[in-house]
Amino acid sequence: MPEHSENVAATAAEQATTEAKTRMAEANERAASFLVGAQKLMLEEFVFASNALVERAQTEVHLLSELASKMAGAHSVKDVRTMYEECGKHQLEFIRRDCDRLLKNGERVIEATSNLFKSYPLN
Repeated sequence: MPEHSENVAATAAEQATTEAKTRMAEANERAASFLVGAQKLMLEEFVFASNALVERAQTEVHLLSELASKMAGAHSVKDVRTMYEECGKHQLEFIRRDCDRLLKNGERVIEATSNLFKSYPLN
């Protein structure tokens, strides 16, 4: 009889060990998947930010060339003032669009991060 109780205890210990290993493997898999998702999200954001930076630089160069061409075409102080007002309006519009883009990007990042946490729950 003592041998039977020892076998039952050994079997229970083996089952507990196997269950613990299985849970640990599942937790490791979830953690690895989460880290890969976070890394993918960061890489996508870096690519998006670099594209936005290039686009912004192109727009700035365009605005600067527009200013230079209008300065070259101005023949009086009144023309220079009018040109300066127009270019100022263009610059303000550019800043407004840039801020809108920044806010939309922030919303997109928050949503992507939220989806990442929904995809890989902690429990």
